[in-house]
This record gives sequence, structure tokens and C-alpha cells, in this order.
Amino acid sequence: MKNRIKIERAILDLTQADLAKKIGVSRQTINAMEKNKYVPSTVLALKIAKLFKKPVEDIFFLDIED
Repeated sequence: MKNRIKIERAILDLTQADLAKKIGVSRQTINAMEKNKYVPSTVLALKIAKLFKKPVEDIFFLDIED
């Protein structure tokens, strides 16, 4: 699964640490998600989408290999 977290963060001018604090995870978790090394839980994905004010499927999407 791929995501647009880094792009959406840039739009809002948020650092990884800023985003992590807002949704209650570590900066390392944000880093792992951006590198597609960690797939978030449904709750976490929903929190991220809500923060960015976008549907979940605009942030997270399946790769051709998924």
C-alpha cells in the first residue's frame, strides 16, 4: 500500500514530528509510513485522513502489486 502522507504534510507545512504529535504516534511511525514500511491501523488511517480533511482513499491507495 502506498500513501501521500509526505505530500499532504508539505501542503500543511507540517514536520513528521508535528503530524505525529497531532495524531498521537511517534515521529518514527510517520517516517515508516512515508517509506511504505508500516501499514497503519484503520483507526490511525482515519485520524490521518481527518487531519488532512480528505477521504482515506485520497491518502492511502493500493499499489499494482498489492
